[in-house]
Amino acid sequence: MKSPRAFFKPLAIGAPAPYRELPVRLERMIHFVPPHIDKVRARVGDLAKNVDVVLGNLEDAVPADQKLAARAGFIEMARATDFVQSGTGLWTRINGLNSPWMLDDISEIVAAVGDRLDVVMLPKVDGPWDIHYLDQLLAQLEARHGIAKPILIHAILETAEGVNNVEAIACSSPRMHGMSLGPADLAASRGMKTTRVGGGHPDYAVLADATSGAEGQTPRARFQQDLWHYTVAKMVDACQAAGIKAFYGPFGDFSDGQACEAQFRNAFLMGCLGTWTLHPSQIDIAKRVFSPDVSEVRFALRILEAMPDGSGAVLIDGKMQDDATWKQAKVIVDLARLVVSKDPGQALSYGI
Repeated sequence: MKSPRAFFKPLAIGAPAPYRELPVRLERMIHFVPPHIDKVRARVGDLAKNVDVVLGNLEDAVPADQKLAARAGFIEMARATDFVQSGTGLWTRINGLNSPWMLDDISEIVAAVGDRLDVVMLPKVDGPWDIHYLDQLLAQLEARHGIAKPILIHAILETAEGVNNVEAIACSSPRMHGMSLGPADLAASRGMKTTRVGGGHPDYAVLADATSGAEGQTPRARFQQDLWHYTVAKMVDACQAAGIKAFYGPFGDFSDGQACEAQFRNAFLMGCLGTWTLHPSQIDIAKRVFSPDVSEVRFALRILEAMPDGSGAVLIDGKMQDDATWKQAKVIVDLARLVVSKDPGQALSYGI
């Protein structure tokens, strides 16, 4: 393990110094784009105005014979769109470390558009050793190509080994941006008996207590449970403890907007800052869910106004507010201010 003094030193001569604090950005949705498809890539300029992060996907969902086209398409997309002007992050999900495409993904993309790239998403992270490898490689490439700001790493938690090592992954590098849950691959890694991509499962349920009526046992209520509750909670704790960001991952049933919204909202309430959107229909859902509720923002503002320095205790509408609720209110108001920076129309409704 590195000493604290060495932790924030660049890993290559000429590489930029790592961030000591992550950049503050609105990242309610990470919208996945298949860059090997021309008609999709042509719409990225307009898309960037409507989402918080555009991610060029090079891994799953890209056929093996289209991997090179996806990489080239991402570079073209990054050059053609002014993501800074639109206030939108530019990410890419590279192929896995065990694939024949990963090394060229990183070396070609950093050489061509490393100065525009914010985050590299790394799939199937098993432990801190995976982050260390990519960390060193990025530093070498940043130094070679004169990249002025460090490119961050976002890990996907989608293996049983990765979940087992989640705390070590979160603390593995100052380049760590955050983590996302990858439910489909994680289900396979764990041997779970489901083919769903995120969301609940009707067979994962609890029954109400049995009762006896006049004509025998009455029907028992059945309550569907969340397969991912434990893993999301563990990921959020690891990320918050390390000062990085937690995200929900994909919801695969594009036809069920209600279930998608419920899954996103569960993740939001548990501490996730955003989610993946794989289909345009999910963008507005993510915006709605991962933007704080208007009534909560207005109440949080009243708490901050009543307790400017966060000390003491006050009563608001008959409810006690103290240091703990002041901190909760500040989380909500800080997020609301970020939302307003991207969507100015929200300022009036929030009262900011």
